[in-house]
Amino acid sequence: MCVPTLKVQTEKHTRLDEFLMEKKKIWNITKTLLKISITGLSLYLVSREVEFNDLKDAFDKSNPIFLFLAFIAFVISQLISSSRLNTFFKGIGLKISETYNFKIYLLGMFYNLFLPGGIGGDGYKIFLLRKKFEIKGRRLFQAIFFDRLSGLWALGLIISALVIFIPHLGIPNWVPVLVVAAGTVAYYAVMRKFFSDYSKQFVLSHIKALMVQSMQVISVILLLYALNFEGKFSPYLFMFLISSLVAIFPFTVGGLGARELVFVYGAQYFQMDQHLAVIISLLFYCISALLSFSGIYFVFHPQKIGVNKIDLKQD
Repeated sequence: MCVPTLKVQTEKHTRLDEFLMEKKKIWNITKTLLKISITGLSLYLVSREVEFNDLKDAFDKSNPIFLFLAFIAFVISQLISSSRLNTFFKGIGLKISETYNFKIYLLGMFYNLFLPGGIGGDGYKIFLLRKKFEIKGRRLFQAIFFDRLSGLWALGLIISALVIFIPHLGIPNWVPVLVVAAGTVAYYAVMRKFFSDYSKQFVLSHIKALMVQSMQVISVILLLYALNFEGKFSPYLFMFLISSLVAIFPFTVGGLGARELVFVYGAQYFQMDQHLAVIISLLFYCISALLSFSGIYFVFHPQKIGVNKIDLKQD
């Protein structure tokens, strides 16, 4: 009697697994289609406000030296960003070399930008490291989550600093200072109380987070120079950082469309040059895509990721 019962239960579990796999597959396809649709709609709304031929003319007249320097600044920001993530990995006892970490970081960038559906870049890193080093996926997820959170903190800090230089917003100077100070204290207190492993590297990881965002701001400044801009930089930098906040949410393909839409409506509010604002956003996207595309090398040559030479020491 037990054998038929066991067989029935096994068949039920098999059907349930197949149903869940099919449901996950449908959700991944739906999610990808939604991202593409929202990206397309956003670009359509942008195209109603600016002429893309004008953007092409502006690009043709740009300074290639400053474009190259903007790309280098972005590459440096991602090298630091990769190192920041590795700092959080060390907090959970995962010791991997910076070289090994940067290779899987590039691969993650490629998955995030060019394969918006499915597992995603962060999911792939969790899968790879969990499989290779037998570390709990929950701990890896937390490390990546706090890595992203540190980036949000740095964005908020720089945005608050820029608010002081933009009187058009009408926000008293003490407000952003108070918000950043109170937010940082509360953020650290919660992390130290409930996630002490990650708070051990709080200062170092958040210095790196500031460096990441600073290098990206420098990249945008170089783009402005490349486009021969001679006006006030702060409104463009402010809108870039706001658009970076929007691009964090996984509603579009790599933030494409969402960034440009923020720039378009932000340009109207600050009386900025819409064409200049949009081309800055598109150029930054191209710079990001160029570096992200390099990760495809490890898709076809996974053995080139190599073997981590630092011994794993887990808590």
